[in-house]
Order: sequence, then structure tokens, then C-alpha cells
Amino acid sequence: MSDDAIPMLDVAAQNEPLTERLIEKAAEVIRSGRFILGAEVEAFESEVADYIGVEHAVGVSSGTDALLVALMALGIGPGDEVITTPFSFFATAGCIARVGATPVFVDIEPGTFNIDAHRVAGAITDRTRAIVPVHLFGQACDMEALLAVSKKHDLPIIEDAAQAIGTQSPVGAVGSLGAYGCFSFFPSKNLGGFGDAGLVTTTEGSLAEKVRVLRAHGGKPKYHHAVIGGNFRLDALQAALLRVKLPELRGWTEDRRRNAERYDAAFASAGLPDDLLRTPSRRLEGHIYNQYVIRTSRRDDLQAHLRAQQIATAIYYPVPLHRQECFAYLGYEQGALPESERASAEALALPIFAGLGEGRQERIIEAVVGFLSGLQ
Repeated sequence: MSDDAIPMLDVAAQNEPLTERLIEKAAEVIRSGRFILGAEVEAFESEVADYIGVEHAVGVSSGTDALLVALMALGIGPGDEVITTPFSFFATAGCIARVGATPVFVDIEPGTFNIDAHRVAGAITDRTRAIVPVHLFGQACDMEALLAVSKKHDLPIIEDAAQAIGTQSPVGAVGSLGAYGCFSFFPSKNLGGFGDAGLVTTTEGSLAEKVRVLRAHGGKPKYHHAVIGGNFRLDALQAALLRVKLPELRGWTEDRRRNAERYDAAFASAGLPDDLLRTPSRRLEGHIYNQYVIRTSRRDDLQAHLRAQQIATAIYYPVPLHRQECFAYLGYEQGALPESERASAEALALPIFAGLGEGRQERIIEAVVGFLSGLQ
């Protein structure tokens, strides 16, 4: 990559100012001889719970395992149905299938890319056992509507908040609103680790304890198993390094929000028709912009043009979950969930990471507007 190239994300540059502290912290863990769970994990759980605004946080091995252990803790398995979105990272539906349950997909809102909460009630059957909304790209779902459905039908909500650490909704902090919240610290997240790591949050102590037991093979006390769990433990090294980065997160998030505001203003002033350029809807001020995703009917052409200008982009997600080969058995035909299918054909994520800078962002804006304007 040349010096002029603009990456989709620059993890190394973000971590660089923290390098000395990160190395010191890693050395502390190495000298301690305690590498799985322990004091560093407990300290991180307490600190990140305060940041998110939840009572209980349980560190686990990945965001995927956070979803998996939450489903297990609620006793969801074969014969059960779980309602979720078809427009998300694979793990959302993959974990439902892994416990033997059936994913039931509900289409999305075209502006926010989040599950259309007002369609959820129509998907409930006598086999429905939970709802898994995804706070996609860092914006909260319509939790008011989802919580009303949850209460009416006595269904727990597992919030997939993998991309939404620190996101707020009108009814509270994301991750505190359902039975469980599930977070990821994959390196590309706003708070990224140095490998895989995740978190499960809840407001109920009994639910937190279930996850703590399940993450260590279901043993309580050790070597005594009333339930079957898994190896979902968080490494002490990941927890320690995340503790170094956590105090920086609020500032990084504000930088992302400023970048989003510049994109919004510039693209609005360009006056392009919606079919050529549509910016993401922002329902709430609490959006943390893990991604900034535009929509355009010329997505592939625009991406190729930006690539030629050495500007990286990403497509989230090129194939909606209901059209993935592994879910063919569910019987969803092409056109069954049209908003998700259109989003998969039109969505393009632009760089928005903290530290992007106004100069590089202006290059991106000029390249996007210049290309699309030429198509009118």
C-alpha cells in the first residue's frame, strides 16, 4: 500500500501512541503467570460494565461465543425458533443454528439497516423462544417497539451489540435492555483487541452467573458439572490490553461521529438523487459509527473507481443470511426479504476510523461525489 492510499481501517496507527503502555501491560501479565481469567479479566469486566452502563459484564472468548453462550444460558435448542435479522455478520444466525434452533428472518428498515421491529410480531409462532436484534454498524435498533413485543409475548431479547459498544437508545444503554447483550472486541471494532475477545452483559445477577458457569465448561465447582458448557473463557492478556485502550474509546467515538457529520453535510450538499447516493439514516444521537455505510445503485462501479484512487472500502454484507447456501433448508426464495436483498446490492462502507483526518476524508468525498455526479 502506497503512502497515498487510504485504508478502510488503520489499527496500527490507532494503537501506536499506546504502544509503550501496551507492552508494559503485556509484560505484567507474562510475569504474573496468570493467563486465563483472573484479576485482569475481573478488572476489565468491572471497567467495561461501567462504560457500557450495565450491572454485570462477563468476559468471553469472542463476540460469536458471546451469542452462543447467551443462547445456551436461555436453554434455547432443537425445536425452538429465534427471530433475527438477515442483514448482519454470519455469527448472528450461525449461533442460532449451532444450538439446534431455527433462525426466523425478519426484513430490515432500509434507512438504518436494522431489523424492522414492527414486523417482528408477525413472525412469532408457538415455537418462538427469543428475539435477537442486531444494533448494526453502531446504531441502536428500535428497542422501544422490540421491548413491547418482548413483554407482550414473554420472549427474551438477546442484543447483538457486537458493533455497538457505548451506543445509547431512548430507553437506555445498548446491552442493558434485553436478557443479554453480546459484544465483540475483534480488532476492527471501535474497541478492538489483539485477537478474538467478547463480552456478555446483563442486568440480572442470576443470568450473569449462568454465563460464568457455562464459559468454563459448565463446571461449578471445578470438575463438577450440572450443565454442559464450553471453553468460552477470556484470556488475561486480551483483558489487560483492552484495559489500556478503554479510556481512549470515548474520544475515538467522538472522532468517528465528527467524520460522519462531515460525510453527511458534504453528501447532502452534493444534491445527488437517492438512487445514486443515500446516506445512512440516524435515528438517534447515540450512534457510534462502527461503519459509515452509504447506498448507491452503482455500488460496484463506485467501489472499483475508489479502488483505482487507492481508497479502500468494504461491502457489508454481499449476501443476506437468508440467501446463504447453508440456510437453503429454510426455504427462503429470492425476493422473500426485499429490503435486505436490496441493501446487499447497494451498501458500501467508507473509511470512518478515528484518526482518518479531514484531508483524507475530503479526498474520499471528492472521489465519491465526482464519480457519481458524472453518472447523472
